[in-house]
Amino acid sequence: MRLTEFWRRMHEHFGEVYAESFAKDHVMSELGGRTVCQALDAGWEAKDVWRVVCRTQGVTARLR
Repeated sequence: MRLTEFWRRMHEHFGEVYAESFAKDHVMSELGGRTVCQALDAGWEAKDVWRVVCRTQGVTARLR
């Protein structure tokens, strides 16, 4: 998954403004105690981060 697709899905699920806030501020134990942005910066694959977001945030099947 490319980062552009990751962010498109984040924006579609959370909305333009909240997606950015969630990614910067919400610490997730499933990401090793990191935020989405920190996990991506640490080298996590976008598809793996997206899977965690889907699993923990109730993302609809259509966006998975």
